[in-house]
Amino acid sequence: MADEENVPLLRIVNTDATPEEIAALVAVFSALGSATQDAPERPRPAWNDPARGVRPSHRSGAGAWRASGLPR
Repeated sequence: MADEENVPLLRIVNTDATPEEIAALVAVFSALGSATQDAPERPRPAWNDPARGVRPSHRSGAGAWRASGLPR
């Protein structure tokens, strides 16, 4: 078990890599490994909104017949 704990997580094979390149690789891999948050929930599209199935109430009074065909 002690040998398994000492195994490196990242091994550089290219000996020509500069310290800046190695630091960039380590930064990228550490950022990928720390993504523990869930993906944000996608917004529901308007065409799929359950409220679209509810019929709106019609206006009453003068001009109600005209207002019934107009969008709100």
